[in-house]
Amino acid sequence: MIKRETYLSKIREFYDIDIIKIITGIRRCGKSTLLLQIIDELKENNINDKHIIYINFEDVEFSFIKNYLDLNKYIKDKIKDKGKYYLLFDEVQMVDEWERAINSFKSTLNVSIFVTGSNSKLLSSELATLLSGRYVTFKIAPFSFKEVVEYKEIKDKGEIEEAFNDYLLWGGMPQRFVFTTIEGIQTYLKDVFNSIVLKDIIKRNSIKNVTLFEKVMEYLASNLNQTFSPTNMMSAFEIEKIPVSSKTIYDCLNYAEEALLMSKVSTYDIRGKRILSRKDKYYLTDLGLGQILNINKKTQYGAYLENIVFNELVFRGYNVSVGNNNGQEIDFIATKHNQKEYYQVAFTLSNEETEEREFGAFANIQDNYPKYVISTDKLDYSQNGIIHKNIIDWLLEK
Repeated sequence: MIKRETYLSKIREFYDIDIIKIITGIRRCGKSTLLLQIIDELKENNINDKHIIYINFEDVEFSFIKNYLDLNKYIKDKIKDKGKYYLLFDEVQMVDEWERAINSFKSTLNVSIFVTGSNSKLLSSELATLLSGRYVTFKIAPFSFKEVVEYKEIKDKGEIEEAFNDYLLWGGMPQRFVFTTIEGIQTYLKDVFNSIVLKDIIKRNSIKNVTLFEKVMEYLASNLNQTFSPTNMMSAFEIEKIPVSSKTIYDCLNYAEEALLMSKVSTYDIRGKRILSRKDKYYLTDLGLGQILNINKKTQYGAYLENIVFNELVFRGYNVSVGNNNGQEIDFIATKHNQKEYYQVAFTLSNEETEEREFGAFANIQDNYPKYVISTDKLDYSQNGIIHKNIIDWLLEK
């Protein structure tokens, strides 16, 4: 187990602040482990064990807590004095109207509250109104490549390259590294995907046509790196004699996004300084889950590399959009603290045409923000103020 310092460093300053800490992330990305690491740090700060109350609502031991009244009674029975208590609730969305109990604890008890959930709508508009400024959110992802290298304690360059090739195909879900065979990894990731579909999508949204939802996911996994078109998807389904409307397709995409299976990224018109409608792309939260949906189909190395760069930029705290430079696509515009960075991603720049296309994408951008081309090449192709970086070197930067 590695200490996920990137997240802990952001959460740590809130440990003793009277504000609810809400941690979201795709199922099995490591939220429970993060809570346990927070508990370890609380104990290191001399917090008494009896003042730390941790509940994992996926543990059958707590299956009797079905709604906010059950939760309220359980916690009130555990609090024995006026000292500060630390309440940590894992997968809290499994408790009906949990927010009512959380709000009551915050208002009436001397507590510091942490909650996790596997749905981006953990903070519905109603909940946001109820808590009104009394919470802070943190989004957790599967392992970054740098975390994989740390977890596996890799030092040798050759082993790092092998680990990257594995990461490119099978992603960074923490528990999948327990398995040493492709069959084991596939079985585990299928189980994760099925768990997400069943618990976070089908039950929550009362979906009846599960096969259709899975078909939509398979289509996206097989067409990564493409501007999304419902028309193209409907045409592909028509060939298979699967009737579907654009509304149903968008509903499926929304469900997948809410369950944090993927992220929707808008396209920003650099010259017009506006978001372009219906020019969205979708990136997978974890490539391993996409790989099990794309089995027996063409491996999309360039698209996978682009997906990794997107996830890494998000991990580093950037707001990310696709760029449109007078009709020329820029893979990513990454913004943080009102500063921009531009990124092009290619699997390799080994032919002149690809090199000209990737570096030429930045032509006529009238600002001095950094511009990068990321690829697997070890040779430095930097030119005209545009910086080329090897993907592994970039991922392992401090």
